[in-house]
Amino acid sequence: MSAQRILLMVWLLMVSAIAYADSPQLPDFARIVSANRRAVVNISSTEVIKRVRPNFGFGSPSVPGNPLNKFFQKLPGERESAPQRFVSKSLGSGFIIASDGYILTCAHVINHAKRVIVKLTNHHDYVAHVVGLDTKSDVALLKIDARGLPIVKIGHPSDIHVGDWVLAIGAPFGFENSATAGIVSAVGRNLPGSDYVPFIQTDVPINPGNSGGPLFNISGQVIGINSQIYSRTGGFMGLSFAIPINLAMRIGHELRTTGRVQWAWLGVTIQDVSRKLAESFQLRKPYGALVSEVLPNSPAAHSTLEAGDVIVRYDGHPIVHSSDLPPLVGLTPVGTQARLKVMRDGRAHTVFVTVGALPQVLPTTFSKAPSKPRNAASLGLALRNLSARQKSELGVSAGVFVEDVNAGPGAKAGISPGDVILELAGHPVDSVHSFMTILAKLPTTPVPVLIHRGGAAVFLALTK
Repeated sequence: MSAQRILLMVWLLMVSAIAYADSPQLPDFARIVSANRRAVVNISSTEVIKRVRPNFGFGSPSVPGNPLNKFFQKLPGERESAPQRFVSKSLGSGFIIASDGYILTCAHVINHAKRVIVKLTNHHDYVAHVVGLDTKSDVALLKIDARGLPIVKIGHPSDIHVGDWVLAIGAPFGFENSATAGIVSAVGRNLPGSDYVPFIQTDVPINPGNSGGPLFNISGQVIGINSQIYSRTGGFMGLSFAIPINLAMRIGHELRTTGRVQWAWLGVTIQDVSRKLAESFQLRKPYGALVSEVLPNSPAAHSTLEAGDVIVRYDGHPIVHSSDLPPLVGLTPVGTQARLKVMRDGRAHTVFVTVGALPQVLPTTFSKAPSKPRNAASLGLALRNLSARQKSELGVSAGVFVEDVNAGPGAKAGISPGDVILELAGHPVDSVHSFMTILAKLPTTPVPVLIHRGGAAVFLALTK
């Protein structure tokens, strides 16, 4: 073999080695499953419920759209059956975080359960004690009477990025120790009804029975608890949501030490800042959490925070979207003085608020609208004055009631019938006359208008 041919072969081998080294490699999912499967458990719970059984004895409740529903309807003159006790069973997953039997899972897996059974991979079953659960975060802590159990390694969600590989282990539809994989689709995702949880969104296939199971990174560390899916069919459709493990561990610690979770609050209602609102509040770009209302007798009410302030930083953490704020506040120890950076009248201000404990029942300031004669106004709005009694009933100190909305700037701003206009361009509105006086002096650029709607205060951007 010639020297040139040998050199060519050596060169080709080197190129192949470099290309192989530079090519992306799939994670070793088998290693992750092998190292952690024994620390993942199956959870089954039973709940006794009362329900009226159909008189025909078919044992099947009415299903919307089912053509057989007519066979389950009560006949004229027929007596209603007495409520009977039924046993409802549910399945879920969990994982062991302490060798002496502490297990994390989702609250909805065991909520209202009369009996919770934990099954290990060695087929040993244990009756679990519910140490505590928190429905706001959907985290629950269980305890079984066992020692020397395998445990998972805990990671940190701040180390993950969109596009990272992740793996879930659980019991979808009861098929225990099933592994599914995917990537992180988004982080810090806010979902309706879960303001305090910045969910990790993935495309890992999750189905009923996976709830409460661990979500692993490629290092084999738990970074989340699989909690929810977005679905129109009840099955997986590509969107799964996991509770960040740092939040879940903090909840678990509080449940173990005190049996309950104490969430903190500021006592404000907030909204996102749109492009038009940013312009109306003299912001260079839309960002932050816009304070639309400061609730009475709340921590914020005892500070210098005002409606119309835009919170852009909370204790050093940037607030890009309004959904960024609640998780940061909720995790703040009650009684802590939080430092807020707010934008007010286009200038930065520092506000200190001593966060309080989230009450069981939040204060409200709005009730049903009165019915009084209406007065015509410009902008396509029909406005009417409010009497002192009506203001008291509504829980407002000022404002005019929007009786009707026609085509015009008001409708384009999003003002609707039934709204109460409280402020216009930062000026309080206490009558139709004051509204018109303020309106006459407004520029043609967008200005903020504060309204009360459906029990909450909301800012809109109005262009004259």
